Amino acid sequence: MTVTLLGPAQIRDLAERAGVRPTKTLGQNFVLDAGTVRKIVRQAGVEPGMRVVEVGPGLGSLTLGLLEAGADVVAVEIDPVLARLLPSTVAEHAGLHPDATSPDEPMSDEPVVLRDDEGRARLTVVLQDALEVTALPGEPPRALVANLPYNVSVPVLLTFLERFDSLDHALVMVQAEVADRLAAPPGSRTYGVPSAKAAWYAHVRRTATVGRSVFWPVPNVDSALVRLDRREPPTTSATRLEVFEVIDTAFAQRRKMLRAALAPLFGSNEAAAAALAAAGVDAQARGETVDVEGFARVAEQLAGTRRGAPAGTVGP
Repeated sequence: MTVTLLGPAQIRDLAERAGVRPTKTLGQNFVLDAGTVRKIVRQAGVEPGMRVVEVGPGLGSLTLGLLEAGADVVAVEIDPVLARLLPSTVAEHAGLHPDATSPDEPMSDEPVVLRDDEGRARLTVVLQDALEVTALPGEPPRALVANLPYNVSVPVLLTFLERFDSLDHALVMVQAEVADRLAAPPGSRTYGVPSAKAAWYAHVRRTATVGRSVFWPVPNVDSALVRLDRREPPTTSATRLEVFEVIDTAFAQRRKMLRAALAPLFGSNEAAAAALAAAGVDAQARGETVDVEGFARVAEQLAGTRRGAPAGTVGP
């Protein structure tokens, strides 16, 4: 199958013909540069036959790059105009054919499927808000590869890691500042809620900076690529929701010492200090110094107090 990637003139022509005007509301910035597309696909480790979910395919630049590498793509698009445009763009540039049973236009409950000459489903277009997706058609995806809209990048990423445990890795392009937060280690200035929650699911690293000139329209900030490789979450008797509750509370007033920041959860500064001591976490430290394993141990203490055990008496 021969795939032709989109260039700047083709992208602008597609947008004009469809009456598409990129909107800040949806965080739309379309990638113009084929070299950047191939870099994303390469760093994502896409292999022929790999099932990949793409969030926010837009005009199809990255979609075509994934297809060129041999992936089978599920594209989740919130914009109905773009969702209707994508199948025809891919048919023209990748030689795929709409499934005979697919609707003429994408519907939220009726994905559009495009197949290759052998009948293999290579692209499935789903018209839906990514934050509301709870299931995807076809085989479970192994990878998430996306140019994520700036305004929802962290919620989308964490939501997909939570809901689709088949994802063994992700490669996403996000605002550079967001990339720094996701990949930040404990103790760094940018470590916070996104860092700790992402670490629950995966090993995270920033892999490359992407200049703003490869986008249309040109954003006011640089972007970066972030690679996430799934790992087992910390061993703990606390639930993920309990651990995330502790993380959120610890950073709600990040300049406070933990004994004060977590007092609302434990009922008092003294109870919080006792729980922190039992968890092996310095009560005078701040949340930015604690790794996800530390937050998990604190969450175990919280779960114990909610079962009626005095703060600080729950064993490791």
